[in-house]
Amino acid sequence: MDDSSTFSSGLSMSELGARIRGERQARHISLERLAKLSGVSQSMVSEVERGAKTPSVLVLDRLATALGTSIARLMDEPVRPGVVVLAGDRQRVVRDPAGWERRILSPVLPDIEFEFMRTTLEPGVDAGEFSPHAPGSHEYVAVEQGCLHLTVDGVTHRLQAGDAAYFPGNRRHAFANDTAEACVYYLAMTLAPAAQPHRLSGGHDA
Repeated sequence: MDDSSTFSSGLSMSELGARIRGERQARHISLERLAKLSGVSQSMVSEVERGAKTPSVLVLDRLATALGTSIARLMDEPVRPGVVVLAGDRQRVVRDPAGWERRILSPVLPDIEFEFMRTTLEPGVDAGEFSPHAPGSHEYVAVEQGCLHLTVDGVTHRLQAGDAAYFPGNRRHAFANDTAEACVYYLAMTLAPAAQPHRLSGGHDA
């Protein structure tokens, strides 16, 4: 897509690409290295950074994870710590063509890697498998509506409305809805310090 393309939140692809590039450069990671860490092709990473292609939510999450940060930080500027009211029309929303959306409910705060989100999976939608975060990360899930298949390191847990779960963020994890009803769940995650993205692969950044 061209530079005028936007997410539903109004963020342009050019702005998103510039933020991804800025986070990558701030961590002294090459384009090739980011592709290797994220499992996203180098050509795709380049196109996303140039604002020439709209990434799926899964690709965006893999890039954020490889950078040791969250989608929220890639999509929004940090706010001053204090009382922050995030009105509904100011919340960043990303929608995936597969039939699901992620609404970011938490503001971005300086030096704090935390994300609180509301996700909706339409009937029969598999959101896919997400990359492990750095060791020391934590994820909490609570189902509001429907049924969620939460898979952690290959083991699937069936969560009904009202159920909640926790898992270490450095595990492979996937979310799916195999029912005829939409599934709505909340997820909160705290990430290990963003300054150590090399820990995701066990190597060192080029």
